[in-house]
Amino acid sequence: MKIVFISAIVASFLWSSFNQEVLNKKQQYVLNEETSVVEWKGFMPGTFNEGSFSVKSEGLEAEGGKIKGGTFIIPIASIKNFNLPDAVKPQLLDHLKSPDFFNMALHPEATFTITKLTPYNKKDTAAVAGANYLVTGDFTMLGKTNPITFPAKIQLDGQKLVTEAKFKLDRTRWGMNYATDPKAEGHYILPEVAIHLKVAGAMQAE
Repeated sequence: MKIVFISAIVASFLWSSFNQEVLNKKQQYVLNEETSVVEWKGFMPGTFNEGSFSVKSEGLEAEGGKIKGGTFIIPIASIKNFNLPDAVKPQLLDHLKSPDFFNMALHPEATFTITKLTPYNKKDTAAVAGANYLVTGDFTMLGKTNPITFPAKIQLDGQKLVTEAKFKLDRTRWGMNYATDPKAEGHYILPEVAIHLKVAGAMQAE
């Protein structure tokens, strides 16, 4: 009986050690580029335009069941518009890719690099429902880098990663100053752009 009892203790200890080793092991996650998007909505007095960019990343790091860091890459060429007629969409998208806005020829990508994650349990009506982390990172666009912080819902379940966040960006912080004069009637775009980040990924095979 003692042998069985001791064997059970040893087995339990080994299993606990194994679980702890797996839990502490660093993992890499890769985003699903077909479903991962960052949706945008720009506002003008009385109207708006909205669309999306694709998002990709091959270096999201997790440890102990929590995301530790990584970088999201946003290809400017992937920009889409949702609300305009098909005949008009190319005009808007070409303008957004021009030096007036994203200047895609010189800056083909925007990036966001995570620098800090902390637990989040506040009730913010502007945040996405179920937000459980406060994400801080460096956002680079048009060759300029500024820190941003926003609440996000991050779900890490074994092999799968799902993240969602809602926040606003002031485009003028990155030098995107086109049509920001409120006195220019009929040609004024609010500086703040609404962002809805929706990304999903899977653990990278070893």
